[in-house]
Amino acid sequence: MSDLDLDPTQLDRYSRHIIMDDVGPEGQKDLLDANVLVLGAGGLGSPIIQYLAAAGVGTLGIADDDEVELSNLQRQVIHGDDDVGRKKVDSAAAFVADLNPDVDVERHELRVGPDNIEALIDGYDFVVDGTDNFQTRYLVNDACTLAGIPFSHGSIFQFEGQITTFAGGDDSPCYRCMFPEAPPAGMVPNCATAGVLGVLPGTVGCVQATEAIKYALGKGDLLDGRMVFYNALEMEFDTVEITKKDDCPVCGDDPAIDSVHDVEYTASCSITREAEPAVSDD
Repeated sequence: MSDLDLDPTQLDRYSRHIIMDDVGPEGQKDLLDANVLVLGAGGLGSPIIQYLAAAGVGTLGIADDDEVELSNLQRQVIHGDDDVGRKKVDSAAAFVADLNPDVDVERHELRVGPDNIEALIDGYDFVVDGTDNFQTRYLVNDACTLAGIPFSHGSIFQFEGQITTFAGGDDSPCYRCMFPEAPPAGMVPNCATAGVLGVLPGTVGCVQATEAIKYALGKGDLLDGRMVFYNALEMEFDTVEITKKDDCPVCGDDPAIDSVHDVEYTASCSITREAEPAVSDD
């Protein structure tokens, strides 16, 4: 593959990628051919969308059903004052179009749920989860794990964030390997009630975007089997290993979850099929 596969404008736009030995014109072409789905166009989704678009990820799916509110603008940096009241998918798509016309945005104006997630993720190479509730995180985990689609998980709380990637290999863990069920309702406050440092999702979202770009390039080591914990107050990054559980209900040796319809995605996100055993306490 030669530089001629990219037009002169692209050679200029992506020049800082192209001169890298580990990217080059071939890698940039891989990015332009990539299909990435971003779930959520809010605090985490904003930097994810911004940097994936700038990098030239050719097809960028954006799923969100919310409208832009004034209180979003402290951290959701792809939206502005003029976007208040506008659908986030429309505001995000306009931002991407202004930033990089090479990127084809697929807008999914919907709330992700068991009835639509399988069709939603179908056809995408990689999913980036920027949602803000446990029910959707478990749903994304179960759907992507069952479909064999790698995905990045990120979450934020006040001054702290966490990021990992689940690549879906034979030895790869999933979210339920760490947390078989969600914590009791009300135990973990959300950003609307506890607050969040405005710049925090920028740091976490940029790491998630990095994971998606590395996957598209086929370069480096993903955070598969590792979780990064970020403390902005202490400016510390800690990494812990995540072990695949043989008794995991979705990716274990004898999984109890064969479909997202086996789970009640409220409260504990637990298995609902009466014939199946409860998840292990391990």
